[in-house]
Amino acid sequence: MNKTQAIFSFAVFLGLTLNTQAQSKASAYKPAKKIMVEGDGGWDYITSDPETGYVYISHGTIVQVLDTKTGTVKATIPDTKGVHGITLAKDLHKGFISNGKDTSVTVFDLNTFATITKVKVTGKNPDALIYDAFSKKVFVFNGRSSNATVIDATTNAVVATIALDGKPEFSAVDGKGKVFLNIEDKSTLVVINSSSLKVEQSWPIAPGQEASGLAMDVKNNRLFLVCDNKLMVILDASTGKVVSNLPTGEGTDGVSFDPGTERAFASNGQGTITVVQGEKGGNYKVVENIPTQKGARTITVDTNTHHLYLPTAEFEPAPVGEGSEKKRPSMKKGTFCILDIAPLN
Repeated sequence: MNKTQAIFSFAVFLGLTLNTQAQSKASAYKPAKKIMVEGDGGWDYITSDPETGYVYISHGTIVQVLDTKTGTVKATIPDTKGVHGITLAKDLHKGFISNGKDTSVTVFDLNTFATITKVKVTGKNPDALIYDAFSKKVFVFNGRSSNATVIDATTNAVVATIALDGKPEFSAVDGKGKVFLNIEDKSTLVVINSSSLKVEQSWPIAPGQEASGLAMDVKNNRLFLVCDNKLMVILDASTGKVVSNLPTGEGTDGVSFDPGTERAFASNGQGTITVVQGEKGGNYKVVENIPTQKGARTITVDTNTHHLYLPTAEFEPAPVGEGSEKKRPSMKKGTFCILDIAPLN
């Protein structure tokens, strides 16, 4: 091979190598659309109903039901002051909403979206909540009183209060009678028996610190915790053993798991989604960080379409001056939206 041929061959090889590297780093997701939603209130959790294609949005003092197929708000559930979370009891045709500012839970009809009743909780600032179909109970986690209010989802009556050893955050259920819950200020995860209503286990999550979001892979018995120190910690749900920890972005808050793809998605307030893939042998790896938008810190996944949905808005410039580090930038009016992130395949 002469010198010219050698240079040409190397150039072709280099080009193919760079092209292969570029393809390997290409995103498996794309921003499908930005759905504008009326209202300038704050937001917290977002919940998907894959059967209907509806997404339930906590938004100021209301919950909006977004039809993701048409991009329009189908219904509004009013009087949810300081709304945090929404959980769905599909088998009972009910939904439950936590209202932090009036210490209540709104129970509504999933068919008509009409309010059935409001239930006073036994703690302060009800935040995350979850329906456990195994016991037909709703567990409401009260952020300012370190306890959980348990509601019988069939009768809408409060049946118990569970004392906790710290500030509760998000939770997950395994469908077999266990409720898993992050205790944020203790950097632990506790296991509640949904029949006896007792805390059975408390596990440290080190190297994770102050976990907020929590999701579960029920098939493989794995828990995904997203932590304040920019880590996703993955636990064995039987033993509490940390099996992996992986980096996420700044301001991680929410996490969702898609059993169809065996991927966990950590939403980061800085404007990315960290995608973690399960592999053969029980290993996990970060496969990409999807760009989103600043403020998109909570997330839900439609497990039928595999679309990801995140609420956010645009913001005014950050405040400056003394004490400004404690102040959040103001939201620009008319910019609240739901980001729809779609898989390419």
